[in-house]
Amino acid sequence: MSFLQDPSFFTMGMWSIGAGALGAAALALLLANTDVFLSTSQKATLEYLEDIDLKTLEKEPRTFKAKELWEKNGAVIMAVRRPGCFLCREEAADLSSLKPKLDELGVPLYAVVKEQIRTEVQDFQPYFKGEIFLDEKKRFYGPQRRKMMFMGFVRLGVWYNFFRARNGGFSGNLEGEGFILGGVFVVGSGKQGILLEHREKEFGDKVNPVSVLEAARKIQPQTSAAESK
Repeated sequence: MSFLQDPSFFTMGMWSIGAGALGAAALALLLANTDVFLSTSQKATLEYLEDIDLKTLEKEPRTFKAKELWEKNGAVIMAVRRPGCFLCREEAADLSSLKPKLDELGVPLYAVVKEQIRTEVQDFQPYFKGEIFLDEKKRFYGPQRRKMMFMGFVRLGVWYNFFRARNGGFSGNLEGEGFILGGVFVVGSGKQGILLEHREKEFGDKVNPVSVLEAARKIQPQTSAAESK
């Protein structure tokens, strides 16, 4: 058992443990930056979206079915992860930059939030140029609700998104629930269906505005559809 008295034996043992720990950490970091552990999404059907109950944000709120938003002219709808998040504000501003072109197409721009905390929605409004509604049951964030927890903070893509939004001059706060991931929908009029469905896969995973506009151009307003028959 003389080797137990050899200092080099303990040094090698400690080195091996440290190397193993570093290797495990490196592997965990690598896996965290792949899609292996990301929440899988389930595409929504038109019927699912149509049946969602939304509320207006007035003093006396009105509850209505979501299909009212797109029934006549279609709609672009942002499901906001958290109004106070500077990444969500960045995406809202991107979508709002499309507003003049959407107005030309006659396609409205809307957003839904999952909670109304103090002045969070009001503070979000300068970044978003459309009406905002409350989805208390969080159904626009389904059918299979997805979350990103603290793993998001070790993803390189998330840090890239952080720096991009910060460099763009966006700021925010930590108010409200921010782990349930959001998305963007472009829905055609009537029964035309879902023309684009973007599911946020990580914090700051924005929809491509060009794709939104391309989908919006495919919308056939109910009046036009009726006239063409």
